[in-house]
Amino acid sequence: MSAITYEEVLSLFRETDRRFKETDRQIKELGKQIGGLGDKFGYFTEGLALPSMERILAEKFGMTASLPRARIRKNGEEIEIDVLAYANDDINLAILVGVKSRVKREAISQLQKLMGRFRGFCPEHRDKAAMGILAGVDWDQGIAEEAREAGFLTASVRDEMFEITAPDGFEARRW
Repeated sequence: MSAITYEEVLSLFRETDRRFKETDRQIKELGKQIGGLGDKFGYFTEGLALPSMERILAEKFGMTASLPRARIRKNGEEIEIDVLAYANDDINLAILVGVKSRVKREAISQLQKLMGRFRGFCPEHRDKAAMGILAGVDWDQGIAEEAREAGFLTASVRDEMFEITAPDGFEARRW
């Protein structure tokens, strides 16, 4: 067996470095693909939620307008509301629905932040009460209860339809 020369060691290091860079590139590409799949699944979940959520909003709350994926821009900033529903006149209420395929604790703070920014972006609704619904397919343990403690209604998929999952007598907070 012959000794490895310094040049051969350098060549092996260069080849190893090249392979690491290629692996790194592949991992980044895979991350983008997975992220894209996550986005698509999120849009799929929103699409799944919309028909049953519109029915709930109309029947249970008397909402007369329902806007899926409402994007509102103001002063160079933007908010996106998965479903914005509202009714004027006697009802005078706006409902913001956040839809998640997997509901984690961050979803509660995201919806709280959205509720806080809503009137600044939508001054036409400033005289309405506002309510939030957090809807999801897969809930981390205890998160639905935490969402209700924060004043949100919760909705989950049952038999391919979303249903409100709050206990009897639960009153959602109005902002």
